[in-house]
Amino acid sequence: MKTLRQSNFLAGLLLTLLMCLAAVSAHVQTQHEEIKHPPGDFVTVNGARLWYETEGHGKPLLLIAGGPGASHNYFHPHFSALADSFCVIYFDAFGRGRSERAKSLKEYTFTRDVDDVEGLRRALGLEKINLIGHSYGGMVAQAYALKYPSSIMKLILANTLFSAEMWQANNDNCNNEIRNQYPEVWEKIQRLRAQGLHSSAQEHQNAYGEVPLGLFYFYNASRAGKEPLDVNPDVYYTIAGDDADFLIGGDMASVDFRVELKRLSVPTLILAGRFDRVALPRFSVQFKRYAPQAEFVMFEESGHHPYIEEPDRTFNAIRKFLRK
Repeated sequence: MKTLRQSNFLAGLLLTLLMCLAAVSAHVQTQHEEIKHPPGDFVTVNGARLWYETEGHGKPLLLIAGGPGASHNYFHPHFSALADSFCVIYFDAFGRGRSERAKSLKEYTFTRDVDDVEGLRRALGLEKINLIGHSYGGMVAQAYALKYPSSIMKLILANTLFSAEMWQANNDNCNNEIRNQYPEVWEKIQRLRAQGLHSSAQEHQNAYGEVPLGLFYFYNASRAGKEPLDVNPDVYYTIAGDDADFLIGGDMASVDFRVELKRLSVPTLILAGRFDRVALPRFSVQFKRYAPQAEFVMFEESGHHPYIEEPDRTFNAIRKFLRK
């Protein structure tokens, strides 16, 4: 972990999601209005009201969104493709989307995110569930599968990370992209840093908003900005540290699943994108070493969202895995 403390000017895993809050907020609102959501309701989990939605029939398939801090909205309408065979369950974790906010930021923790998944399963009266965790949600899913293996039928980890060290390395890559491709933005960031501002400052987020979303998240950059994004920065900067775009902190600084992944007892599928610049393939392929019992699929024309850029191949792989 010492190397994490020595890294300079690091961009966060959710850097570009935070960028777009300022850059495409009007467009995001339009997208929210256009997306048709399935029926939903509130349920009380660990003392807080969480919002969930369901569509389809069959074995339950619960989706955990990324961030930390993102609502479930960006899964729509893509995962409706699975509603003909499964009961797809979307939810907003504590502090996200329509779910209840914390009275104190200290209530936002990685451990709570994990335990809330189990609380939601019980509150909905479900037995074993199929689970998909995307990005940060995949880290929650790994911790959940290790802590509550008897609650899972099958596990899918999509474009995710296995340690704080991997997160930090991915941040280095984002940082390098900004410095090389947008040096004028990088200079602004340097000036803000010189003033002593942490990355949670609005001035930083405004600067990040000058960098196109597609630089990090998409193989085909024309997809950028077309998905609904709803992020609570309070959650992000509490769980990942208030200077998370430069130095991973908070709960995430100590996360490391590499040794534990070999003891995953549930059937596991791992998805990665060849052009994912926040969950780098250089590290993603190491899942094969740390979880040799899992299936692994690399999507050759995708970034961080294969279900958007290669939907047919993505959902075929998911269907095939879940039907085994």
